[in-house]
Amino acid sequence: MAASMNMFKLSSLPVPNIVFNMRNVAMKLFVVTFLLFLTSRCQGDDGLELEEFLKREYSLTKPYQGVGSFSSSHWDLMGTAMVTPDNVRLTPDLQSRVGAVWGRIPFFVRDWELQVQFKIHGQGKKNLNGDGMALWLTKERMQEGPVFGNMNQFTGLGVFVDTYPNEDKSHERVFPYISVMVGNGTLPYDHDRDGKTTELGGCTALVRNVNHDTFLLIRYMKNRLTLMMDVDGKREWRECLDAPGVHMPLGYFFGASSATGDLSDNHDLISMKLYQLTVQRTAEEEEDQQEVTIPSVDYMELPKVEVEEEGMGAVGRFFAFLFSVVGLFVLIVVAILLYGRWKEGRRKRFY
Repeated sequence: MAASMNMFKLSSLPVPNIVFNMRNVAMKLFVVTFLLFLTSRCQGDDGLELEEFLKREYSLTKPYQGVGSFSSSHWDLMGTAMVTPDNVRLTPDLQSRVGAVWGRIPFFVRDWELQVQFKIHGQGKKNLNGDGMALWLTKERMQEGPVFGNMNQFTGLGVFVDTYPNEDKSHERVFPYISVMVGNGTLPYDHDRDGKTTELGGCTALVRNVNHDTFLLIRYMKNRLTLMMDVDGKREWRECLDAPGVHMPLGYFFGASSATGDLSDNHDLISMKLYQLTVQRTAEEEEDQQEVTIPSVDYMELPKVEVEEEGMGAVGRFFAFLFSVVGLFVLIVVAILLYGRWKEGRRKRFY
């Protein structure tokens, strides 16, 4: 009886309504599937389809568990850098401070994208603040120095968020200013000229003392370096630099550093998220990448660097020099002995 009543209810429904409802369900399923497909794919600068994979071993995010401790195998702290619940503060708003955070794991991803959230704020007004912060992908790590807290003549990539104009006579730039530099181990950063002579390019970025979040995006894909920013609170990326022909070796280290001088600011690193990009490469491109041993840029003439053989450091050079001197001394002694014997034999022939 119950079964017959159910059949009666179904048969009493208008057929057009059932078809209409089924059509709506099918359309909703199609739209949801299409949106999921779009969100799982992104379009690259060269028209290539990319897939992004978050690499947690190269990412720094809340709650920063184990950062700077022996229990963490990912990040080291240096100088005044300290972990708070909300950020990794590289330097406080105090004079003459240097701080940094460095990854411990060498980086072996060829195509990647780094999204960085940061905050620069302090009591100083207008240009009475400094000096800025930097993001790094370099061969060297944990080396304190004059370039926003890191060493000069570095080997690799540096992205500088410069908040103080050291050379403000021409008014060519509006500060804060973001610039990018590729170093090969011999190229110095000219701090007095705000790195003008060695930069790939840059742009103005009003990132200091703002009430909204500020972000940078660094993408390296098929030897093309792109820098984008979201510093206006609009939640959209704006291009700052697009540089083709940039060649970066593998096995370098990510880091972030900051420095204050007579002027100061709080320099806070909130997160660094590293995504691996899946890009198809030709066999020729694979071979070219394997031959890259020193950072270079196609359209910039960087000073050439002689690559030392593995294990040939300062001690090796010292012993090589020592052996050369000893060898030269032995040759001179042998030459003197031979000359003495030749002279003695000549004297005997005359007597």
